[in-house]
Amino acid sequence: MNFTEAIPTFVITLREGVEAALVVGIVLACLKKAEQTNLNSWVYAGVGAGIAASGFVGLLFNGLLAALSTSNQPYAPAIKQLLEGVLGIVAIAMLSWMLIWMTQQARFLKAEVEGAVTAALTENTKAGWGVFGLIFIAVLREGFETVIFVSAQFQQGLSPALGALGGLIGAAIFGALLFKWGIKIDIRQFFKFMGILLLLIVAGLAVSALKHFDQAAAILSQMDNKYAAICVYFDRTAQIHSCILGPMVWNAAAILPDRQFPGVFLKALFGYRDRLYLIQAAVYITFIATIGNLYFQKLGAKPTVAGNNTQPAQKTNIAPYSNHK
Repeated sequence: MNFTEAIPTFVITLREGVEAALVVGIVLACLKKAEQTNLNSWVYAGVGAGIAASGFVGLLFNGLLAALSTSNQPYAPAIKQLLEGVLGIVAIAMLSWMLIWMTQQARFLKAEVEGAVTAALTENTKAGWGVFGLIFIAVLREGFETVIFVSAQFQQGLSPALGALGGLIGAAIFGALLFKWGIKIDIRQFFKFMGILLLLIVAGLAVSALKHFDQAAAILSQMDNKYAAICVYFDRTAQIHSCILGPMVWNAAAILPDRQFPGVFLKALFGYRDRLYLIQAAVYITFIATIGNLYFQKLGAKPTVAGNNTQPAQKTNIAPYSNHK
């Protein structure tokens, strides 16, 4: 088992998990201040339900991929490659959105969560369900993005799942250090560093998704002549053929293979490939240039008023999240 392949899912689950842990910690602090600690069990139930729901979604996707892998249907290999490519695109879209949108909105997270808890407590008969729903949605949102990414990496075996588990444990420890034992951690620098790593990991996922589409097209063209025209580019004189990705622009397989250390480590963290085709290179550079630029713009943006309906946050024993982001 290659544990290097667990690095991307560890990074993503850790970052997503810390986001969820912050929401949980703020809710617990609000309940303590309001002397409603009897509702803490609803918080923990929401965490458990959110994790279980995310895991169930992951099992569905992974079960479908496993079924396609063992299917005797002639088009199953091509469908599996297409599905993995689509999952990759979905994961890229969700993680990119999270990276940019959450970077912009995180400074208002504490006020919004406190407002939601206050609203739930005003409905005495439904306060527990209100708190449960708030936590469940927060955990499910972060967990769903993670399981989609893990499913997109399913072909690597068990390692991505172990990485996700390690990230989840790390996020729980992070939350305990921050809220239970009061350890001071520079959350702003943590998210900035993790955001850069996430940007590079998702860019590498874009390269992998394109490879899946290329393999699906190649399989279809070889299975049936009527699909031969799908391969718009196929240089038979090349050492490694490409169906739709254009000519090879990079080949370092003999110098720095991406299946051996340190190439496999660079592949996990930075999207490195020992063989790269023209369209893959163009998409990688475009992604880094556009999404990276948007991310750093949001990261450096000055705080603005959250909205006309946003109420000032009451003082608690937890420092405002805006101070860290």
